Amino acid sequence: MLNGTIIEESLDDHSVLNDLEMTNTTVEKVTKKHQTPWLKQWTLDDFEVAEDDADAVADRFSKALELEHSWYVDFKDKDSHYFIFRDKVFHIHRTHDGYQKVKEYGASIGIPDYQLDFTPEIN
Repeated sequence: MLNGTIIEESLDDHSVLNDLEMTNTTVEKVTKKHQTPWLKQWTLDDFEVAEDDADAVADRFSKALELEHSWYVDFKDKDSHYFIFRDKVFHIHRTHDGYQKVKEYGASIGIPDYQLDFTPEIN
């Protein structure tokens, strides 16, 4: 199983959530650090994806993320890490050096630096 978290407010099409196994939902008040002044809160859904479904789920997320603002969703297991942006998916092996390309792409579309702090360490 791969695990991830999606911010519901990042989606134009919420139907992508219908086929996911949700494990937890929390609501977080938006602060200046979040750099999303158009929102008052984030609804964070933790989810699981079966390995066999990961590519299809990533593709659906890439089409479901909203167009107006830059967002991403990621999910991972001990071997794989998926990063999904609107119309762009990165699938990297966690022992390879693909993280820099993901960080560069995220920065190029306006993702705040503090959100681009991912590493290959298993966590």
